[in-house]
Amino acid sequence: MTKTKQLLSMFILSLVLLMVGCSNNTESSSNNGEEKDGPTTVTFWHSMGGAAQEALNAIVDEYNGSQDKVKINAEYQGTYDEALTKFHTVAGTESAPTMMQVFEIGTKSMINSGFVEPIQTLVDEDGYDMSGLEENITNYYKIDDTFYSMPFNSSTPVMYYNKDAFKAAGLDPEKAPATFEEVEEAGKAIVKANPEMKGFALQAYGWLYEQLLANQGALLMNNDNGRTETPTEIGFTEEQGKSVFNWVKKMIDDKTFANYGTNGDNMVAGFLAGDVAMFMQSSASARDVIDNAPFEVGVAFIPHPEAVERQGVVIGGASLWMMKDKSDEEKKAAWEFMKYLQTKEVQAKWHVGTGYFAINPDAYNEQVVKDAYEQMPQLKVTVEQLQSTKSSYATQGALMDMIPEGRRISETALETVYNGGDVEETYSTMVKQLNEAIEKANRARK
Repeated sequence: MTKTKQLLSMFILSLVLLMVGCSNNTESSSNNGEEKDGPTTVTFWHSMGGAAQEALNAIVDEYNGSQDKVKINAEYQGTYDEALTKFHTVAGTESAPTMMQVFEIGTKSMINSGFVEPIQTLVDEDGYDMSGLEENITNYYKIDDTFYSMPFNSSTPVMYYNKDAFKAAGLDPEKAPATFEEVEEAGKAIVKANPEMKGFALQAYGWLYEQLLANQGALLMNNDNGRTETPTEIGFTEEQGKSVFNWVKKMIDDKTFANYGTNGDNMVAGFLAGDVAMFMQSSASARDVIDNAPFEVGVAFIPHPEAVERQGVVIGGASLWMMKDKSDEEKKAAWEFMKYLQTKEVQAKWHVGTGYFAINPDAYNEQVVKDAYEQMPQLKVTVEQLQSTKSSYATQGALMDMIPEGRRISETALETVYNGGDVEETYSTMVKQLNEAIEKANRARK
């Protein structure tokens, strides 16, 4: 009898252990299912600060709340330069993001890194139609018929002017100067009417110098701005390259030029304070400038030498890149978010909230945009300048990994002229340094 009880007890114990094991397996399966069915996390590095960061966070929150398959973690990484440096430090490791915002002149650096997944792969797999996006924006990012990144925040420079100062000087406030020469003459009239105010300011910023070249149809670099072959030297002529320096020198001599050096914030502050009547800056600054000015602000196309026809502007800003070493699940999740960002509804809010262009031109027909244009018609001028740009290698913009260094070289040259340096000598030095930087970059890749 005792032996029978022992056998029965052992049987019951075995049965209990079996049931516990089954329960654990069921729970484990359930947990695995929850993990699989949970949202895919996408780490998104960006460089948007201030109002643009607020607008971006709102879009991310709205997307995360609209579905439960993908969770976007938007993480600010500092300036474009800082973010790109950080990426190259962690590229190919688990610390790298799923997707990242990179400024336009970082394009070749990202491609050459070897760690990016061209979005063309997902465009082809998904049958996504990129032709519906703004052509003068996508032209920059399409390289050898391949899209490596998705255009996102895009802007161009425009000229801002003080309409009240124009009226006081006897100038037509509805007719902004269109050429270098007209800017010079308007500056003289403004200073004559108000000796405490300067006529024009140009930040010593390489991007603005490039734009003033492109508006003349000048190439920044040879080999079609690096779009048919890697550049080997600069692409602009001496006349084109010197034109900006000579223009500024004339205004300095006329005492109509306001020198703010490389400090764009001080330049904008000077404009708002009534110290200068005209300046060039990003179209993305439009809402901030107009909202804060104690006078009526005009927005106009950037000027060009009267001897040449206006060609237009090169797109600036940034695009979104995908990392190739992430799982297919992560990449597809990031792709869904990229597509969401291009919808007309999202782009309309982005355009109105930040001043950046709508990548999807259908956004301009949204009521929120129409209402904004009624209240602030200057915003429409920025779009008109972009859409009237003539497509060419000059206005597509240059592709080269040393452009950030090139900008620093041209900025030094501009500052030298601003501070009384000789135009001939300054120009020669700049060209020599630019060509040396191009040669050095090419050697580094061999």
